[in-house]
Amino acid sequence: MKIKQDFPHRVREIENQWIVLADGTRLAARIWLPEGAAGSPEEDAESNPVPAILEYLPYRKRDGTAVRDELTHPYFAGHGYACVRVDMRGNGESDGLMLDEYAPQEQADALEVIDWIASQPWCDGKLGMMGISWGGFNGLQVAALRPEPLKAIITLCSTDDRYADDIHYKGGNMLLENLGWAATMLSFSAAVPDPALVGERWREMWKHRLDNMPLLAETWLNHQHRDDYWKHGSICESYADIEAAVYMISGWGDSYINTIPRMMENLSCPKKALLGPWMHKYPHFAIPDPAIGFLQEALRWWDYWLKDIDTGIMDEPECTFYLQDGVPPAPKYLERPGQWVRTHGWPAPADEIETLTLGLGDRGLEPDGRLSEDRLIASPLTAGSLQGEYIPLWFGADFPPDQRRDDGLSLTFDSAPYADGLEILGQPTVSVELESAESCGQFHVRLCDVAPNGESALITYGTLNLNLRDDPGTIAPPVPGEPMTVRVALDLIGYRLPKGHRLRLALSSASFPLVWSPKKRADLTLKAGTPTLELPLSKAEAIAMPFEPPESATPCRVDTLRAGQPKRTISEDVGSGEVTVTVEDDMGDIRFADHGLRVEQKAKEVYVSHPVDATRTRADIEWVYRASRDEGDGQFAVEVTSRYHLHCDEQTFYLSAEQVAREGETLVSEKSWTRKIPRTAI
Repeated sequence: MKIKQDFPHRVREIENQWIVLADGTRLAARIWLPEGAAGSPEEDAESNPVPAILEYLPYRKRDGTAVRDELTHPYFAGHGYACVRVDMRGNGESDGLMLDEYAPQEQADALEVIDWIASQPWCDGKLGMMGISWGGFNGLQVAALRPEPLKAIITLCSTDDRYADDIHYKGGNMLLENLGWAATMLSFSAAVPDPALVGERWREMWKHRLDNMPLLAETWLNHQHRDDYWKHGSICESYADIEAAVYMISGWGDSYINTIPRMMENLSCPKKALLGPWMHKYPHFAIPDPAIGFLQEALRWWDYWLKDIDTGIMDEPECTFYLQDGVPPAPKYLERPGQWVRTHGWPAPADEIETLTLGLGDRGLEPDGRLSEDRLIASPLTAGSLQGEYIPLWFGADFPPDQRRDDGLSLTFDSAPYADGLEILGQPTVSVELESAESCGQFHVRLCDVAPNGESALITYGTLNLNLRDDPGTIAPPVPGEPMTVRVALDLIGYRLPKGHRLRLALSSASFPLVWSPKKRADLTLKAGTPTLELPLSKAEAIAMPFEPPESATPCRVDTLRAGQPKRTISEDVGSGEVTVTVEDDMGDIRFADHGLRVEQKAKEVYVSHPVDATRTRADIEWVYRASRDEGDGQFAVEVTSRYHLHCDEQTFYLSAEQVAREGETLVSEKSWTRKIPRTAI
């Protein structure tokens, strides 16, 4: 990545700015301004206001996103934008409490922040919002409220449907990340406001947060199907509410990809879409490569919508996709070879995407294939350990390795080798007729690339809770032995199957630890007839690399005291058959050179499943957070340990948590929770 320092404008930074809301709450902001946008405090210069770009997050501007913020926001400021990075209520140095994600209070505060920005002498009244993940979500949610200054957004790795695609549920099944993310936020939300910025009141603010810490996993577990809780903040409830221009971006290594075809089809505002090979990171520094000049591309977008400069960005085809070449399976990729293509909108025209229909037949996966006899899908509840992380995030061994072990625990259908390969672009869809042996059940589908040497690489997958098979908002348990027509759309994918490779469709009745086990092991029967796979194939013309090489502003000065060491291991108790998946999310120990704040964060997640007994499924997660400053203003030292545990029987989830916070050797807070939550949909 090229470091840029010669910007058209010199940049002035305001390290901490208080934005006072109507109720007296102070939100903390970090602001980068192009010089000349407004007079500096030392001189009474004439103001030349500019458009503003807002990023609004709970992740602490002082340390949590500081590294990426300094790569990004000074770059935009150097090109003539006022960039404002705001910590939400109850986070970082901001006052108040945050009791849930995407709450109405969060959105109401954002509207006040936008009005405040638009009224500043350095802002010309036009504003854009940009964010990834949480910031991508609330960019869409705020756009749906139509604040007058907001003209355009860039939303990365986000969703239009909080139940369908977020980190809680997928296909109606509860993701293990539901608990994992609750544990992460229990730790993140316990971080201290920096004493160097807020002074002695940091202890009072910190204690207030600790005393009122929400048990987010309880909230999310109490909403097991798509009800009004999930409809709030889901812009798919009324796509027409969004009038601002939307640029939506994600990567094949991320989990928020299916929202893009839905938004492209349903939004009526100006829109564009981009999907590359990346994990859950901004694409100017994400892996796998090729990284792109995301900041230059974003500038083309902002210049068009906020400065009325015709950059040509809206003259191009609406959708840009990277088709990944099939490569040997690996738990981590630094680079994925492939080819860029563009389509004229989505759904793409027939001359750009066509559908190949294959049958799941007696001879495997083939055109017009037919199944003459019923087939059993009898996966142990431990199947799925090679799925990889639901959301690759911490640069560890997050990607799925060789799938052959899980293939052996599934019912599989292989195609003949494709002499010329295939170019897949879209959402493959499987339509089958099933029976469940129990009044519950899960149906999981993996599409794999099988090399001549037998290696099986995951291309894409889909999952479905059979209790919610027809409607994610309606619980309808299967009747044992009664046939059900089931249709599963796999995740959107762009993939080039190499010449001579086969396709494999693997069907299983469990996928752990991707999702929590059903109430009891529920074997399935695939009924005879014409089960089918609809495979979308790209006919779009290949194009040369359409983006400039990645650039950034000067990186944040960080001293690495201990490098992060993320790790993922799988073990099996041969006697009991229990499988344990352990994920260690270690972010290392770093010190910010400019202000001396030192932060260490690491987590250990342990997920256990038994092949037959669903009541032995359990999860234990521990996060440790340490922060300190050894010298200068604002010296302090704190440590917070946060733990979550979940197990179940057929009727009930048993949830417990605890959090212990210390300043030095002094106990500041010790809190525990124990909850019983009925199993309704899962």
